[in-house]
Amino acid sequence: MPQRPRVPLVLCSGIAPAHSDALAALLLRASPGTAVVHHDLRDIGSGVVRRRVLLRGRDELTPLELAHGCVNCTLREDLLPLLRRLARMPQVDRIVVRLDEAMEPEPVSWAVRNVLVGDRPVSDDVELEAVFTVLDCATWLADVTGDDLLAERGLQGSPEDERTVAQVALSQVESADVLVLAGAAPDAWCAAKSSAVLDRVAPSVPRVELARTDAAGLFAAVPADARRGEVTDLHGALLRGAPPLHPDCGIEVLQFTAQRPFHPERLHDAIDLLLDGVVRTRGRAWVASQPDVAFWIESAGGGLGIGHAGPWLASPDGPDWADVSPERRTLASLRWDPVHGDRAQELVIVTDQAAPAEIESALRAALLTDAELAEGETAWRVYPDPFGNWHEDPCEETEEPDRHANAANQKDETL
Repeated sequence: MPQRPRVPLVLCSGIAPAHSDALAALLLRASPGTAVVHHDLRDIGSGVVRRRVLLRGRDELTPLELAHGCVNCTLREDLLPLLRRLARMPQVDRIVVRLDEAMEPEPVSWAVRNVLVGDRPVSDDVELEAVFTVLDCATWLADVTGDDLLAERGLQGSPEDERTVAQVALSQVESADVLVLAGAAPDAWCAAKSSAVLDRVAPSVPRVELARTDAAGLFAAVPADARRGEVTDLHGALLRGAPPLHPDCGIEVLQFTAQRPFHPERLHDAIDLLLDGVVRTRGRAWVASQPDVAFWIESAGGGLGIGHAGPWLASPDGPDWADVSPERRTLASLRWDPVHGDRAQELVIVTDQAAPAEIESALRAALLTDAELAEGETAWRVYPDPFGNWHEDPCEETEEPDRHANAANQKDETL
């Protein structure tokens, strides 16, 4: 008997619950064989997750008690096994996962492809068809430029979740294959400014209006080269989709590059500038005191995360060239230094009220001086380092995704 084709899987994300529900309902109506899954994490601090499954007129709500209340545990203990069970049901021809507001698509897509359920990943049974992110046009701009914590809105994904609303909202947008616009901006200026931000953080992602589309229109809008859950290559190009570089509505893009390391203390001081008047920062940093590992710096609104993006190619324990993406090999070749290899500074900063020239000046001042550069790596390694050994596993009971592969798990230090 021929093996059944993999069942299409759709991820729907968004910060606004009512609009996420509306998007999931639209997809549910498209086909009687569509199953919609939603894990409500609002009581996850008490170890309880409410799972809802809608399929062929049935609406099943099941409270789940988890040994450890976090998003990772929800994924591994329930969502992934559930996806496999649904995919094997003959009456199911598509699965829609309506992600909780606290969930970002990237770690979910990574888990589908990499976490074993039994002896195989769930991607043997499902194929990621599309990632849709719904935006509330009335509030999205305020969300991504503010500093509210998820916890302040009751949206955290675990009791220890210190992410900001901006961090999650921007990650959801950047992971999308199609952006679904819901509601209306409060005024023309807000609409224009929101568009200017989207043009720079997700320039190649199509936008459709929820009120003027149907499921067929949504799937038709998915580009042929859509990511479909592809996880960010932390050593790949930072400017995906050729965003406009000219100022618009006060929104600007600063590209910062350099081929000498940061002094750890001066970088730590300069980073404060990324927390005021900056919409988004993403990129890699070479820090003198830790020369073998690339730092990943990511800010959103008033939230900042710093993590490790794995070793440089030139590091003693760096990966083989054959084991990294062609894009990374190309980028490394273009900037290869005979002494320091592919080590370099590359940051893309989307500013709002901040002055790009001021940020660039502060970052330049944080680089090693000529005299410090001449001291060499032995001296750099003993510089006072405020970053130190700051990594802590958020859940000892779950295996973290590979830190090379998963951008969404790089935010180990929230400042």
